[in-house]
Parts: sequence; C-alpha cells; structure tokens
Amino acid sequence: MHCSIRAGLRPHVARPAKAQTRTGSRVQAVRSEAAADRRADSWASIAATGALTALVAASALLSSNVAYAGADLALGKQTFEANCAACHAGGNNSVIPDHTLRKAAMEQFLDGGFNLEAITTQVENGKGAMPAWTGRLDDDEIAAVAAYVFDQSSGDKW
Repeated sequence: MHCSIRAGLRPHVARPAKAQTRTGSRVQAVRSEAAADRRADSWASIAATGALTALVAASALLSSNVAYAGADLALGKQTFEANCAACHAGGNNSVIPDHTLRKAAMEQFLDGGFNLEAITTQVENGKGAMPAWTGRLDDDEIAAVAAYVFDQSSGDKW
C-alpha cells in the first residue's frame, strides 16, 4: 500500500485494484438486493390492496342482497303504484325518457351504480325533477319500493 498526505486534505490510502473491485461488487449486490426487496414489497402491497378492495365490494354486494331478500315486494309494488307510477309506469321515465328504471339505464345514470343502496338513496333524497320521498314515505315503504325497483330491474321484468 502507498500512503500520501496532501496539504489541507486527509490522508489518502491507495488500495489494490482487486480489493476495490470485490468490495464494489459486494456493495452493488447488496444495493440490488435491497432494491428488489423494495419492489417486491410494493407489489405485495398492491396485491393486498386489490384483494381488500374485492373483499369490500363482495361484502357490500352480499349485504345489499341480504337486505333485498328480506324486503316486502308486495308493499314495494303497492308503494310504487301509488307514488312512483305517475312518472315511472312500466319502468319508464316520462320526464327524462332515457333515464328509465331498466338495469342498463340505472347502471349508466344512477349515482352509485345499479345496487339497492343507490336506489334507496335516490328514493330518499330525489334528484333533479324527482322529489325526495323521505318524510312522505316511512322507512319500510322506502326499503320496500327500492327492493321492488331493484327486483324488477335486475330480473328484466319491466
């Protein structure tokens, strides 16, 4: 080894080139491995997020269907005919013709998409020319008419 001191600088020690190459390649290998670990951790996090999103969506769909399964469709039909049919007879819409109660139209136009919760929200709060039915219908009637519309639309019964 050769050692030299330059004015105002710390001592410089020259090492054999072979040692620098081995150390440099080990450092590079450790850095590459750490970067690979970070990439793998990122992909694992993305996969876990995707799985969690799918689980939440499935849970929401199941809970929506459970609420629908216990609904009083006879009350829903009665409520619909007494309060909704003036504008929505046969699943149509006399105010905005392309905003029908058919599944495809609700998938396209209903805030929240085609599901029982979005239909219930629309009935409760209204939108545009449609009035809010909270305060006019009780909770059982709102749940029943939303389930009736969902049933008619998902079964293509209009």
